[in-house]
Amino acid sequence: MICPKCDFEQPDGQERCLRCGVIFARIHPALPRSDEGSVTVFAREDVQSVDQQKDSSNEDSRLVLVGRFFVWLGLVAWGVKFIFTPISGEAFSQSYMHLVNLPFHEAGHVFFSPFGRFLQVLGGTLGQWLIPFVVAAYFWFRNNPFGASVGLWWLGQSFMDIAPYMDDARAGQIMLLGGVTGSEVEDYHDWEVILTRLGMMKYDHLIARISFGCGIILIIVSLGWGGWLLWRTHFSRKHESDGTPGIPQK
Repeated sequence: MICPKCDFEQPDGQERCLRCGVIFARIHPALPRSDEGSVTVFAREDVQSVDQQKDSSNEDSRLVLVGRFFVWLGLVAWGVKFIFTPISGEAFSQSYMHLVNLPFHEAGHVFFSPFGRFLQVLGGTLGQWLIPFVVAAYFWFRNNPFGASVGLWWLGQSFMDIAPYMDDARAGQIMLLGGVTGSEVEDYHDWEVILTRLGMMKYDHLIARISFGCGIILIIVSLGWGGWLLWRTHFSRKHESDGTPGIPQK
């Protein structure tokens, strides 16, 4: 058997060249059987074609890796900003992510409206949490764990985004959709209604901080997960180019 890439002659039946390491199965899906003493020779054009396809694939995967790295850096910077934003006040309601969450919050009210007044009111918060959870689950089952980590980051931010609303249940000072505050219109503030029905109004600040803390945990976990995935991909690509074993991919 003669390697078509480096012309090294070696015993028949080899799966990989003993000198350059090229995998023969990538040149021909099934290696032809040769008689005793004969020499199997592969077309050099086949090797060049495989190498070109491999180079193109490596370039595409490199661009994807770089793109994901910049997305991850953006999420790190954004996540740190949210973590250090005070719960009280309207800082979260003025952020871009609040505009992303708001349509799903309002859609949640509509979706849960057939199930009674309480679930209709709670449905806004549930809708705001449900959509990023579905996004994370979708990417996970599509075998895209990095996409799932981004969805998990969104879920964490959504937990933090709703915390000021919870914290404002008794005060009713945050400006709501419609240009009024909870203290101006009775039975209009979601979390005033929810906590009043549950008899837990005095725990509004505690519940808000629990939600905020859950959001922090989810964001930290998502960033750690995403960073590990990027490192693992980079490590595996590096060792694949060296011809040494890397970390197995999921």
